[in-house]
Amino acid sequence: MAHDDVIDQDEEHAAVTEARLASVFDTAADGIVVINDRGQVLAFNKACERLFGYEAADLLGRNVSRIMPPEYARAHDRYVDNYLKTGTKKIIGIGREVQAQHKDGTIFPIELSVGEAGTPCGRQFIGILRDLRPRKQIEDRLAKTQAQLLHMTRISALDEMGAAIAHELNQPLTAVLLYLQSVSRKARAEASLDPLILEVIDKAVREAERAGDIIQRMRQLVEKKAPERQSVEVAQLVATCLEMAELGAGDSAPVMQADVEPDLPPLKADPVQIRQILINLLRNAREAVADQVDRKVVLSVRRAADRLEFRVTDNGPGVPAEVVDGLFRAFTGAKHKGVGLGLAISRSIAQNHGGDLRHEPVSQGTGASFLLTLPIDPPDNGPDGEPVSASLIEERTGN
Repeated sequence: MAHDDVIDQDEEHAAVTEARLASVFDTAADGIVVINDRGQVLAFNKACERLFGYEAADLLGRNVSRIMPPEYARAHDRYVDNYLKTGTKKIIGIGREVQAQHKDGTIFPIELSVGEAGTPCGRQFIGILRDLRPRKQIEDRLAKTQAQLLHMTRISALDEMGAAIAHELNQPLTAVLLYLQSVSRKARAEASLDPLILEVIDKAVREAERAGDIIQRMRQLVEKKAPERQSVEVAQLVATCLEMAELGAGDSAPVMQADVEPDLPPLKADPVQIRQILINLLRNAREAVADQVDRKVVLSVRRAADRLEFRVTDNGPGVPAEVVDGLFRAFTGAKHKGVGLGLAISRSIAQNHGGDLRHEPVSQGTGASFLLTLPIDPPDNGPDGEPVSASLIEERTGN
């Protein structure tokens, strides 16, 4: 075979090999960048162009640090020089996660693997770059899903615990109520007790009955039954809530005030459940103003079209901005005491009545405001014709 034929075959083979490499280089899903020992870009494939927003022509001959965040860019050339002098491999042949920078300045994570090649033109380094953002998004979704599963497990356990507690408390509470009623009847029949003591016993009977009602409503909430609505006089409801919220406060002067619009129509709602919401809000407000010199908590009620607005405001320090977003999620309360269920359950009850409970933004340091809205006369059925049922806390709080 003639010498010229051999040369032609070698050139043809080299051309085929180069074409194959070029095809692989530009069709690879991962980014491929080649630099020399001075950090200059020698090759920049299509995947890199999509990844970084640069055209290959923008970077060829320029330092590869242009696709690195500033802190990486400042150290890169030093790392290359150190490797060339010592031969100690700290990244070559080892894949690791690093930060990269898009043309628009966006910093994002990539997985970088570096190989080395000796060429007649000197050492060259081939970097394989994989965008880690899709994987990070999947990991974040998995973490959130795991958290939601854990949350649902806790809610399920709470449901079971609530039903068990309600069942167990109902029996001794019934016994207490029967004992009190027996004592009251006997004392009245024999006129053997001071009228003041009889009045105290009557109040104890009423509170035991109210506790029984609350337990019954708790069981219904857990069992996801519709609330038992009845006509409720708003002024009387407000007065009862203020009285109950003040119990145990130990204040010489009352902290709470009522501001009720006159001539409000009766509210069609479950009075026990609505009292639970308002008393919870009032007690939270009372705790918030505990350190104030001039303590003030106001429960105001106004009509807005076909709804009533119950607003509880205080002059305390207000709700910290960092906890506002999680106020109505179960187990995320900002108070040191309790498990963070009060507001979550209150919103669940409000929404089960066709209303809502929300925190109103106010100027920092001027107190807090919570707004409970309820329809005056809600429909008995939901939009699908089925009774409106109480929902799990996580459904009502977006968890």
